Amino acid sequence: MELTVLGCSGSGPGPQSPSSGYLVRTGGGSLVMDLGNGTLGALHRYLDPFELDALVLSHLHPDHCADVASLVVYRRYHPAPPYPPAGHRLAVYGPVEAADRLAAQYGASAVERGDEDLSDVLKFQVITDETDTEVAGCRVRTRRTVHPCESYAIRVEYGGRTLAYSGDTGACASLIELSRGADVLLCEATWPQVGPHGEAQPEGVHLSGREAGEHAAEAGVGRLLLTHIPMWYDSAVLLAEAKSAFDGPVELVSAGASYDV
Repeated sequence: MELTVLGCSGSGPGPQSPSSGYLVRTGGGSLVMDLGNGTLGALHRYLDPFELDALVLSHLHPDHCADVASLVVYRRYHPAPPYPPAGHRLAVYGPVEAADRLAAQYGASAVERGDEDLSDVLKFQVITDETDTEVAGCRVRTRRTVHPCESYAIRVEYGGRTLAYSGDTGACASLIELSRGADVLLCEATWPQVGPHGEAQPEGVHLSGREAGEHAAEAGVGRLLLTHIPMWYDSAVLLAEAKSAFDGPVELVSAGASYDV
């Protein structure tokens, strides 16, 4: 199983990276976890989007799903598609409101939003707490996490190897449970443990670098990859925090990097 980082900038695209998006390729197929601002363009470097088997959305904040609108344009209006897109709709797994939310995102006016329906090119399937299903030849499991909107951590299993992805989350037991024994945990580390003025960070929104390390240690993962760091924070600080709590391999991901899971 190969993980390729399409983008990893937290809260929005930065000067060095698009927002969140991760391509997972196996001998059985390919799926993308999240498709934030700028990630569709990056996907083209590795895979024609028509060859993608599935898209799994952890949640519906724009930095994790904004490029779905561009993907719809690509599939609807490409002048020479390899197959009729309406007869080969892309499977999109996401929160219960994904179909409505993304249709509204695509519509450019009140009238268009009222009429828009993306089901001609996308096939939506709802994920929930403890979803357990086959996606693109992989076993995919999800658990609800703690975030201001409905959000899920994702576990992908293939060929005896396991990748866990936090999505966006505050500290929670469900992330630890879903990540238990994973070979790789791709985990957000959005801010330092203490704010820039010494204040405590809000609960139930994101993980600090230290909390990412603590979750990795408690889950007993083999390797920790840190992602979703906004451009305004020093990634070296978050890396040091994570290393202070987890004694296994820890690395900051970067756009374009690939990892064997």
